[in-house]
Amino acid sequence: MTRLKNTLGTAIAITVGTMLAVTTMATMSTVATAQTYPSKPIRIVTPYGQGGNADILTRVIGEFIAKGLGQPVLVDNRPGGSSTIGSNIVAKAPADGHTLMLISSSHSVNPSLFSDLPYDTLRDFAAVSMVGATPILLVANPRVSANSIKELVALAKAKPGSLNFSTSGNGSPAHLAGELLNLLAGIKLTHVPYKTTAQAFNDVIGGTVELAFPSTSSVLPQIKSGKLKALGITSPKRSPLTPDIPAMAESVPGYQATIWTGVLAPGATPKPIITRLNTEIVKALNTPEIRTKLVSMGVEIEPSTPEEFAAFIEAEIKKWARVIKESGIKVEMER
Repeated sequence: MTRLKNTLGTAIAITVGTMLAVTTMATMSTVATAQTYPSKPIRIVTPYGQGGNADILTRVIGEFIAKGLGQPVLVDNRPGGSSTIGSNIVAKAPADGHTLMLISSSHSVNPSLFSDLPYDTLRDFAAVSMVGATPILLVANPRVSANSIKELVALAKAKPGSLNFSTSGNGSPAHLAGELLNLLAGIKLTHVPYKTTAQAFNDVIGGTVELAFPSTSSVLPQIKSGKLKALGITSPKRSPLTPDIPAMAESVPGYQATIWTGVLAPGATPKPIITRLNTEIVKALNTPEIRTKLVSMGVEIEPSTPEEFAAFIEAEIKKWARVIKESGIKVEMER
């Protein structure tokens, strides 16, 4: 029995010692990797086409962080599949900090829209930093009697199903914004999907459809000319760009439906590298040049810590899962 105890004790001691050694070596390896990072050009995948806001944001940010990191930053546009094609590339990339992704709010919507994603939205990505959010406006044709969100909700409750809102298609940010309002306000605005944003927008101006949820920058001229009237903005607070337009949350508590953007890395990227990237991105977002550029694009700059961004994404996934389930939204992925 004594011999067995001694043997077990020795075995346990060896096992613990081995585990400590492995852990120490892994820690040293991570530190060494972080110290030599980056060792080659950095690729930022954007799962959207060239010329859009996400592409412009990626190039503007990439240019600035390249200076801080001392390596070129290359933009890799991989559009298609509702942003899942580019996302899958990043999910499967080496977790060494040399492949990143600038993603938008579609990242938090896709898990509920599609049942066959080739990656795990939370496990396979590491949050680096939030970049910013672009609010959406709820606008109405001037013939609509409601002049505020409160009046619109009252009108919708008095005449259920009589008000329509147009969008560029099922599952679009505008569609989700409308369904979130339905859910939180307890009303039923009817969704009218179009093939293009221009068609959806023009029919609200023409009076065929009563309401729409366009981006702020695209609709301000029509509001100023009186062709449309703004009822509210989807950001949690009023936007500095449109301080006279109330936040919808002022009338519908908890309402928020912005198109956010942020930077992710492959899931197993070492923490020291994530921290380094976060530092450079936040520094870039605080430079006057970038702030001026992004504000002109209608982006409200919101840098964050990796932990804050990770928590935000998880909350967004839960929020949109509820909206999609209760509204019955169904979308087929473009291959």
